[in-house]
Amino acid sequence: MKMTQGKINELLSESACEHNHKKDGKGKNKSCTQQAQPGAAQGGCAFDGAMIALVPITDVAHLVHGPIACSGNSWGGRGSLSSGSQLYKMGFTTDLSENDVIFGGEKRLYKAILEVQQQYHPAAVFVYSTCVTALIGDDLDAVCQKAAEKTGVPVIPVNSPGFIGSKNLGNRVGGEALLEYVVGTAEPDYTTPYDINLIGEYNIAGEMWGVLPLFEKLGIRVLAKITGDARYREVCYSHRAKLNVMICSKALINMARKMEERYGIPYIEESFYGVEDVNRCLRNIAKTIGDEALQAKVEELILQETAQLDQALALYRSRLKGKRVVLYTGGVKSWSIISAAKDLGMEVVATSTKKSTAEDKARIRELLGEEGIMLEKGNAQELLRVIAQTKADMLIAGGRNQYTALKARIPFLDINQERHHPYAGYTGMIEMARELDEALHSPIWQQVRQPAPWDIPTDRSLELE
Repeated sequence: MKMTQGKINELLSESACEHNHKKDGKGKNKSCTQQAQPGAAQGGCAFDGAMIALVPITDVAHLVHGPIACSGNSWGGRGSLSSGSQLYKMGFTTDLSENDVIFGGEKRLYKAILEVQQQYHPAAVFVYSTCVTALIGDDLDAVCQKAAEKTGVPVIPVNSPGFIGSKNLGNRVGGEALLEYVVGTAEPDYTTPYDINLIGEYNIAGEMWGVLPLFEKLGIRVLAKITGDARYREVCYSHRAKLNVMICSKALINMARKMEERYGIPYIEESFYGVEDVNRCLRNIAKTIGDEALQAKVEELILQETAQLDQALALYRSRLKGKRVVLYTGGVKSWSIISAAKDLGMEVVATSTKKSTAEDKARIRELLGEEGIMLEKGNAQELLRVIAQTKADMLIAGGRNQYTALKARIPFLDINQERHHPYAGYTGMIEMARELDEALHSPIWQQVRQPAPWDIPTDRSLELE
């Protein structure tokens, strides 16, 4: 799949994305069109986004065609877990040198693909281009095709040089690679009327494992996970599902829309964070499938699970009630975590909207109320100002913001991809409540808020005696 300017423009103007619904362009998200500088190790580039979307496919070898720094820049940054193969955790790179940049890296790439296939026997090899290999003109598609013919193993080119755009664009580039080379290339052993795909769920900290048992109790089969804890073959036959459930906001919205156009699979967007959102997700799935018996089973399951959950959360709710929280994250979490916090009796006084769609922002405003603060841009200084203004008790954000919380001398909870605790589903709510309670009531905060010994006034007369 050649990454031409026409293809980039198509992905940036994705018709299913809320950002592109206003024809005059005023509603478009400027971050979608921001381009990274070639070679800049800034993480949030198209290359990084493509890897985020595809690396959770566990039995595949992910080979980065570029300098070793490109591979090391983001590898292992997300805590996507696997219930089987650990091959996806292996970092493969062609490690281009200056000579390769001068004379071309195609031969080196071809040899690398053969070596990976012979030593590790992956279900497929995904090859990612980088800024350097795109600039020197290596023909990724031709090399991958030749290697696939030689090895008999699918070799998937992912043309995702970082400079073509943002991380969100890279997510869509990864989705395009799956649509063009993977989806529809195999058939499942059997199908059921209750087959669904989960799209945009990456099984961070094993979150998906807390949700899958709910579907099993209802008789709903998750045909394919795209891409958390996925196997290559299940993505191949994902076109036989009856419904696509979008989890991560609009990261792979192009996949959901095109699968609806090509295979007639409807899609809905849901969240697994918070009791109300999980309940709504199960109800909407049953309603979209259109089975009355399934809808009745959903209501029965919700009654059973929420009753057990209320018992488990009773103590935490009493200890968390009324605590004020500033939330700084992106996408679907910018509103779904608000819902989860409200379930626990907490008050979210401010949240970010940096990566949120117009639909996300409408949900945020409804959940926050008129007095809630919506942060378009957030840096340490702005967060500290908002924390002081709202008298917040806690900051919930990504790992890099923990030092801002320490400066403000308030507790912090990591909510982004680096976390090690699952917060999705009913069981995830209990884990989230436990983590919030431990952070808020740690005795360390009483100590750090006390004045330092050298700041305590002393009686000088006693010292003179």
